[in-house]
Amino acid sequence: QVQLVESGGGLVQPGGSLRLSCAASGSIWSINTMGWYRQAPGKERELVATITTSSGSTNYAGSVKGRFIISRDNAKNTVFLQMNSLKPEDTAVYYCNAGVSTNPGSWYRDYWGPGTQVTVSS
Repeated sequence: QVQLVESGGGLVQPGGSLRLSCAASGSIWSINTMGWYRQAPGKERELVATITTSSGSTNYAGSVKGRFIISRDNAKNTVFLQMNSLKPEDTAVYYCNAGVSTNPGSWYRDYWGPGTQVTVSS
């Protein structure tokens, strides 16, 4: 079994910053991609940013490009999301995602964390 645990959410004023962390643990053979998604009340879950563990290639939603930075620590199976210049519309539950293979030759499948609340409000 694989577990993802997020941390770093909270309440911040507009224009402020937060840093989210997510650590993967358990029966991990390999991780190919890690990322962050978010879901605001009444809206569907959407991609925020992803990063590949091999090359470090990143992908960002247009709404966060230039404000958020995704990074990873492969040795610790951890992904980070540095969020700057936060706006009220960034308010959502942020979910960590990882594509994990649990043994050699097995397919990668998606795992999700329970989510962490980020609220941007004055």
